[in-house]
Amino acid sequence: MFTLAELESAHRTVEAAMPATPHFAWPLLAERLGTQVIVKHENHTPTGAFKVRGGLVYLERLKRERPHVAGIISATRGNHGQSLAFAGRQYGVEVTIVVPHGNSTEKNAAMRAFGAELIEEGGDFQEARETAERLAVMRGLEMVPSFHRDLVMGVATYALELLRAEPGLERLYVPIGLGSGICGCILARDLLGLKTEIIGVQSTQAPAYKLSFEAGHVVSTNSSITHADGMATRVPDAEALAIIRRGASHIVLVSDDEIAQAVRAYWTDTHNLAEGAGAAPLAAAVQEKDVNRGKRIAVILCGGNIDLDLFQRWVLTGASPSQPR
Repeated sequence: MFTLAELESAHRTVEAAMPATPHFAWPLLAERLGTQVIVKHENHTPTGAFKVRGGLVYLERLKRERPHVAGIISATRGNHGQSLAFAGRQYGVEVTIVVPHGNSTEKNAAMRAFGAELIEEGGDFQEARETAERLAVMRGLEMVPSFHRDLVMGVATYALELLRAEPGLERLYVPIGLGSGICGCILARDLLGLKTEIIGVQSTQAPAYKLSFEAGHVVSTNSSITHADGMATRVPDAEALAIIRRGASHIVLVSDDEIAQAVRAYWTDTHNLAEGAGAAPLAAAVQEKDVNRGKRIAVILCGGNIDLDLFQRWVLTGASPSQPR
């Protein structure tokens, strides 16, 4: 998909807008898992999530090649949209974002604050994406997909940072939404010639990639109802699936209850906020605790954009996600 030189160039583009994110080995998490675990803190970016890297690389290329582009449009549950809005402001490009009804109010507010026009349409991400595709044609806008070479190369820069700093990692847990994050990790690992085992993580409520990984072809689901909205995908991307099947070890499914426990663990053990998708890799590592014992592992805390009401229920009251609001 890209060369190491191209990935390093993308990293320079990202570095111009934000510093490298930290990675820490938290002792209380080590006690919890029975082994040292390194957390890559993508919750410490200007948008609170890893996707900002992809937006910066995508918009830099677009503005360079098509300086008079009318604007861009895309669909999101939040972090992808914030990424494009942030990068659009950096490069002077108008951004329109479509979100499904019932989307995170705080992520919606953040996208508007970064300057995006926000449109609410559809019952889930897939319907919002179909709306964005129609509006792109009607308005003459560039449709930005959720999976694209530039986006993958951009987010792969966090894997480049982590794997160059910690080349001895044996296992790395990465959440899967539409696949840019895990594909970036796989490609960065391969370009660096490392043997790190990469493990995908999905929600039991949105297992499309897990089903597809095992079937050997794209398998869609009828719903993706999970509080971990960054993983609420029901139609996998075929290109992403091919990379994941070639380069991932396996995919672990975690429940919303397990994710809630991981959100609480991040708060109590590290005082970091984690959104559902951000906590899912830790939940998977806990689930595979016996396999991980004695190994050098890492998890991607891909974002910290959790709504206050969900944080209150999951962390402050310890309520199960299955309990009514």
